[in-house]
Amino acid sequence: MSYTATERFGMESAPGGLALVQELLNTIGVGGPSHPDLLQEVRPAQEWLNAALERWAEATGAGRPPDIALTERDLPRLRALRDRLRAGLNHQNPSDAEPTRPGPEPTGSLRLALTSDGRIEVHPEGRGARWITSSLLGEIYDAQQNDTWRRLKICRSEKCAVAFYDRSRNNSGVWHDVRVCGNAVNLRASRARRGQLP
Repeated sequence: MSYTATERFGMESAPGGLALVQELLNTIGVGGPSHPDLLQEVRPAQEWLNAALERWAEATGAGRPPDIALTERDLPRLRALRDRLRAGLNHQNPSDAEPTRPGPEPTGSLRLALTSDGRIEVHPEGRGARWITSSLLGEIYDAQQNDTWRRLKICRSEKCAVAFYDRSRNNSGVWHDVRVCGNAVNLRASRARRGQLP
């Protein structure tokens, strides 16, 4: 299985469990019908979720995730969580990023367990979208503790807005692909400076 939302943009996934967060962020629709919003309808959302959770469990050793059957009610919750995360990564107010009225703050539950070898294991709790939210928030918390959260970014190109993991040494990346998004923006800026664009 693979992280289909991220790989459809030709990108490498973030390391470990943070890749699941990147996956949710990359379910957005970009570039018309070739890259549709994967959370718009139940069937593609379910296919995406099944593949993403299987890959996440494999990458993290979390064990088999519960079977989650998404419903129409789950999709707006997942889109709202995605929008809130994207707004946070863009350092903007979530109400600026989404035309719909903001919902309640996303919350989740995590169960901590002490293993026989003295490690703490974290297990998401809840059902449906609530379990998904719990697992995502747990991965974000872990990334913040490991100082990898700051490397998950949204491409600065407004036409793109793909989430990418910045692997640069000094964490200075702003484009998911410098050759595609960076060159286009820099070329427009250069033409504007020379007075070729209004």
